[in-house]
Amino acid sequence: MDKTLSTPEVAVADIPDGASLAVGGFGLCGVPMELIRALLDRGTTGLHVVSNNCGVDDHGLGVLLREGRIARMTASYVGENKEFARRYLAGELEVELVPQGTLAERLRAGGCGIPAFYTPAGVGTQVAEGGLPWRYGPDGEVLAASPPREIREFDGRPYVLEEAVRTDFGLVHAARADRHGNLVFDKSARNFNPLAAMAARVTVAQAEEVVERLDPDEIHLPGIFVDRVVAVGPVAKPIEKRTVLPGGHR
Repeated sequence: MDKTLSTPEVAVADIPDGASLAVGGFGLCGVPMELIRALLDRGTTGLHVVSNNCGVDDHGLGVLLREGRIARMTASYVGENKEFARRYLAGELEVELVPQGTLAERLRAGGCGIPAFYTPAGVGTQVAEGGLPWRYGPDGEVLAASPPREIREFDGRPYVLEEAVRTDFGLVHAARADRHGNLVFDKSARNFNPLAAMAARVTVAQAEEVVERLDPDEIHLPGIFVDRVVAVGPVAKPIEKRTVLPGGHR
């Protein structure tokens, strides 16, 4: 089955306002920037986004956030995005912060049909006990907070119950794809992109290169999890924090 589409704009054309999205990327690695820009240009708003982080002020999901298109964000950390922090503290954005490993497993579980799982991460903290602020009011009051989680002991050790994540759509970036939707990721881009693809009911993949056939042994994510593929060619890969040695040597 040929899953290729002509442009990013065509690939995201049916994503409605208020949709939930699982978006790949780890820091600025493997961010589906062309699909994000297509959503930005289309004017899609009120989005509920699940991703490792919300990009930075001028790249990644940060460009949607800057225009007020994201209503709710589920992420593992605020990152380097000052606008993310400002909107959260000002009550303009609902935020669910999740331990990074837990977020990864919630996405994977959603893709595997596992409704929930127990994990030791977060036991003894507000992650388990509830009360983490999700939304602030204009005067700093907490309008919505995380609920308490179920705790259960296994072999004398407490674990917290976490629910799987399923979203309406997934946006991911791959190094290579074939026309059947099989994907290959490059290095750190493999961290969250496969999980975001698995968790979505409809997954759109942008690929730097689309080939006729991939060697089965090199495929990182099978096409069963991917519904649409669009070729975007080589893309800009910014560095989040450039570090140099004294004297300017890298």
